[in-house]
This record gives sequence, C-alpha cells and structure tokens, in this order.
Amino acid sequence: MTALGSILLGSADPQRLRDWYRKAFRCEPRDDGFIDYGGVSLLIDGRDDVAPGAAEPGRVILNFHVDDARGVAAHLDELGVEWLARLEDRGPGLFATVVDPDGNYVQIIEMGEEYLVHLGLKQPRSLHSAAPFSGFSVDDIPAAKAFYSEVLGLKVTEENGMLHLHVDGARVLVYPKDKHVPAEFTVLNFPVADIDAAVDELTARGVSFLRYEGAPMDAKGIVRGGDGPLIAWFTDPAGNVLSVLH
Repeated sequence: MTALGSILLGSADPQRLRDWYRKAFRCEPRDDGFIDYGGVSLLIDGRDDVAPGAAEPGRVILNFHVDDARGVAAHLDELGVEWLARLEDRGPGLFATVVDPDGNYVQIIEMGEEYLVHLGLKQPRSLHSAAPFSGFSVDDIPAAKAFYSEVLGLKVTEENGMLHLHVDGARVLVYPKDKHVPAEFTVLNFPVADIDAAVDELTARGVSFLRYEGAPMDAKGIVRGGDGPLIAWFTDPAGNVLSVLH
C-alpha cells in the first residue's frame, strides 16, 4: 500500500511560517515538528535552497477541507491574512484562497452536502439538508448585537433582523421575540483556559456575575467547590444565562 503521509514545506523563515499555519488552522505541531491535519502531516522546515518568496505559488496549492468555511474565513480575517480569492460558492461547494507569509497559495474548501452525496462520499441526512444549529430569543436585537460583539468580542453577523454568532466554527442563531422570556437554563457556555482572567476581563467590561444561594462561590462569583468544573454565570441584555467555565 502506498499513501501520502506528509508534505514538506521548505521556507527561508520556517518559524514565521510555522506560527502562521498554527494560528490560521488552530493546530499545534507535534514534538517532532509535524502538524497533523486529518491524516496528512505538514512539516515546515528551513532550507537554504529556497527563495524568501514562492516564485510560482500556483504550482503546488495546499487544500484544507473544512466543515465550516465561513467560520474559518472569519477566523482568518481576524488574523489579518492576505486573500487571493475570498470565499465564494462555486457550485460544488465553498472555496477561498489565502496567501501564506511565503507567498504560497492555500485553499479552503467546504464541499456541499449535495455534491458529497452525489459522489457517494456521504449519506443524505434523514431530517434535513443542512447542519443543525442552536438558537435562542432576545427582546432587543441591537442591544444583543452590541453585547455579543463589543462586550464578548464574538464575530456577529446580521441577516433578516436576526443575528448569527460565529463561535469557533459553530453558528448560533439569535432571533427577536416580542414576548421574550429569558431561558431558565444556560444557553451558551464559553470554555476558557483561565477563568479568573476571563471573569476579571468581563467584569472590567461591565458584566455582572450571578449569585446563586447555596452555591460554593467565591467573591468573583466563580463556583470552586463540588465535582463540576470551575464556572461563573452571567446574563446577556435579554436575561439569557451564559457562563464561562474552566
């Protein structure tokens, strides 16, 4: 059996290039320097026989197949990458081309459900033709948009009077409701690496954390006892309960 197991990408500045791929596609190198991407490993290594920039960037293109091209594109936008071709629907799926720091072309591809089913690479969905997503209501869309984008720092888009929260590749729908009643459960949980830093940062932005009688909370509102994770709850302007948890 013969298999393509890895790709070597030579660079005059391998550390810069390696950091770019690590941040762009959120995957850490192994101890041996290889970065695993779905069964094919990428090794970025320094070479003295390559120019600082790619002379023919279209000769070899790295194709990254993703589940949420829009989410990946939004993440790359936040990193300030250089686009050769922005995300567009080309029929079989969504395609975009970005330029890495060495000038190599990197393509982002999300093949459409219908195309994959036609090729026999995927079974048709039994309930619907699109990926499921969660949602919740609010009573004030402008206030919700300001909170989720400016206070929480999320990527927020608006369409037909509704909001789409783009959370690390996932999508959450926020829709208006005249007789909105806040959910009695936590509608969104945000995992964080340092809950104290997260709580301090949100508090500085004007967020007030909830207090629950009988819960082992500290002065910041962080639950530190019991068998569960470190967690702190707060609400959005509509009263929906959110949390940060370690």
